[in-house]
Amino acid sequence: MQSSKFHLLFHFHYWLVWTSIGKLGEIKLAGLSVNAQKEMGSKSSTKFYRIPEGKGTYSVGCTDLMTDHTIQGSFFRLYYPSQNGTSSEETQWIPRKEYYGGLSDFLNMYRMLGETFLQYYVGSVTCPAKWNAAFKPGEKYPLIIFSHGLGAFRTIYSAICIEMASQGFIVAAVEHRDKSASATYYYKENSVSEAREETTEDLEEEWIYYRKLKRGEQEFPLRHQQVQQRTEECIKALDLILDINSGKHVVNVLPLNFDWTLLKDSIDSNRIAVIGHSFGAATAIETLSRETRFKGSVHQSFPDFTFLIGSVVGKIFKLKGEIDPNIAIDISNKASLAFLQKHLGLEKDFDQWDALIDGVGCNVIPGTNIDLPLTQPESVE
Repeated sequence: MQSSKFHLLFHFHYWLVWTSIGKLGEIKLAGLSVNAQKEMGSKSSTKFYRIPEGKGTYSVGCTDLMTDHTIQGSFFRLYYPSQNGTSSEETQWIPRKEYYGGLSDFLNMYRMLGETFLQYYVGSVTCPAKWNAAFKPGEKYPLIIFSHGLGAFRTIYSAICIEMASQGFIVAAVEHRDKSASATYYYKENSVSEAREETTEDLEEEWIYYRKLKRGEQEFPLRHQQVQQRTEECIKALDLILDINSGKHVVNVLPLNFDWTLLKDSIDSNRIAVIGHSFGAATAIETLSRETRFKGSVHQSFPDFTFLIGSVVGKIFKLKGEIDPNIAIDISNKASLAFLQKHLGLEKDFDQWDALIDGVGCNVIPGTNIDLPLTQPESVE
C-alpha cells in the first residue's frame, strides 16, 4: 500500500531572545509535511508501541525531585547523562494512578472508565531512561527547563527530554501546580508533624486536578494568572538546580536513592534554555521576558501519547495525527538541537541540521501556517 502525503498538524515555534537588549529578537515558525505510514489490517492491533530511545551518545538516567513539600515548592523530573551499569530499571512512564483520573477528566471521559482504559492500555509502559541511574560527572552540560502543555504533566514529554539528555543536556521537566496539569500533588502537614524533619512519613498528599473553564467564564484572566505562576515555577526550578550545581545540599521530599552531589560543578551556567509545548511555549516566552539567564526557547511538537496510542484510539481521543510520529519527532528534535547549538554556542555537530531551521529539507515546508503581523523596518540613523 503506497503511503500518502499529509501535512503535519503542528508547527514549530522558534523564539530567540536577545538577552543583551532584553527583548524578543526573532520569531520564526515553520510548517512541516511528512510521509505518513498507515497501519494495515489486523497488524495495527498487534503492533508494539514504545517511546523511542535517545539517538545521542550518552546513556540517559531519570529521577524526580520535590523540595519544600508545600504547594510553593519545586517539583520536576530530571533527565540527565548517566553512568552505564548503575541501574537496570527503566522508568515508569505514568507513575501514579491519580494521573489516569486527571487525564480522564481532561479528555472528558467518565473517570472510572477512563482510569480502567488508560491503566490497561498504557499502565505497563516504561520510557527508555534508567531510573535513578548515577549521574555522569566530569563535564559541563547545558541545562534545559521544560514546561508542559495544558492537561499534561512532568512525565509525558519523555521522548523529547530523553533525546536531549542523550545529546548531552540536563533537562528538568517541571510539573506545574497552577491547575493546568491534568493532575499533580504536594504534601500537607499533619498537626503532629509540623516540627519534624521534611519527609513524607508524617505528611498527607494533596492532589490538584485540571481546572476547566466555567460556563460563561472568559479564558484570558485564568490563563494569565496561570502563566505567571508557571513562570515562577520555572525560575524556582532553575534556582534550585543552580544551587545544586554550586554544592548546596537539597532535601528531596520523595524517598528516592539518588546522589545529587554528583551534579556539583556539572552545569554550564552560561548555556541555559527554556523549552515549552503549547501553553508551555507561552510559559517559556513569559519566563524569557523575566529571567535573563535563559538564552532561547523552542516549541516542541509531541507528547509521548503519539508513540503509544494506535491510529483508531488516537483519533477518537485526538491524541494522534495522521503522520508517523517517529519521523515527526526526529525532525523536531534535530531542528531543536540545531537551534540550541546556534544560540547557546555549543561545540557539537548539531549544525548539520541547520537547514531545518530555515525550512529546508525533503519533509519540510518552508514558511508558516500562522498569520503574523507585518513588522515595520527599523529606521537607519
